[in-house]
Amino acid sequence: MTAQPIDDPLRWNVAGLLADSVGSARTYDVHDVEIDLPEGLELATPISGHVKLTRTNRGILADARVSTSLAGECARCLRPLATPIDVVLEEEYLPSVDLATGRPVESATEPEALRLTDHHELDLAPSVSDAISLAEPIAPLDRPDCPGLCSVCGQPLDEGEHDHPDDEIDPRLEALKAFRPE
Repeated sequence: MTAQPIDDPLRWNVAGLLADSVGSARTYDVHDVEIDLPEGLELATPISGHVKLTRTNRGILADARVSTSLAGECARCLRPLATPIDVVLEEEYLPSVDLATGRPVESATEPEALRLTDHHELDLAPSVSDAISLAEPIAPLDRPDCPGLCSVCGQPLDEGEHDHPDDEIDPRLEALKAFRPE
């Protein structure tokens, strides 16, 4: 079964899946999704991929394989670039409300566990946002052999001429110009 969530493209109501037997699964295609990212990150292309939600003996296992690209600039020459990002998530979400009774489920034993909402919805957007943030490269390059910027004029070294005249040397330091270490 392939369907798209109605209001939020990375949020699914899984009450029906929670009522199914262990091992039951639903598959969803994700296309052209935009989500909020931490400050300083911007999507260059929308998120696309697929998500498989599987009923476990405790909750729902979300297996997501999505891709996008981040807008940024080359760390050497400062040209704009789009860095491709592939995210693979496997996270188990536990219920916060018992499906049969409607009572809150005890969460003190696993306070760090990911939880479904009180309406039995699985919201994958925060996990995808975190994964994209972690996948961001520290120093993205527009190409591996990027020469960077000219230290004199600040233009990319692979653009134009960079035959800059030598600066005038203070006459008191002129003797150092001939200095060559042994």
